[in-house]
Amino acid sequence: MNGERRVFRALEDRQCWMLLRNSEVGRVVYTQNALPAIAPVNYTLHGRDVVIRTAPGSKLDAALRGAVVAFEIDQIDAGARSGWSVVVVGRARVETDAAAIAELDGLRLVTWMPDERPHYVRITAEQVTGRLLDGRLEPPPW
Repeated sequence: MNGERRVFRALEDRQCWMLLRNSEVGRVVYTQNALPAIAPVNYTLHGRDVVIRTAPGSKLDAALRGAVVAFEIDQIDAGARSGWSVVVVGRARVETDAAAIAELDGLRLVTWMPDERPHYVRITAEQVTGRLLDGRLEPPPW
């Protein structure tokens, strides 16, 4: 790497949340049939909750009910060998309260999936961590 010194550091909590606020696609990591599974999802934030939408009866809907999951976003520049990632770990729950659902409807969370996704799933952050390798990506929004 031409003698350059690479930078690797943990991101501060506020930096992690800024990155989470400025992205719209992530990956939810959960357990399916006692094996790890990963699904890309559209999301938004509501306080310290990551909010996604699922279809009734979907494998993801069933797997997320009450489960401890991980949620991850990142930006990688393979050519520059740099990037960042943020991981949220917490318990997932399907929102059933009518007033809360009405509030979440106001967030206008749009899914890229072609079918209807009326169930909101909240992942309440219990642990948030982030890492940055180098810094040659576009400057983060903080």
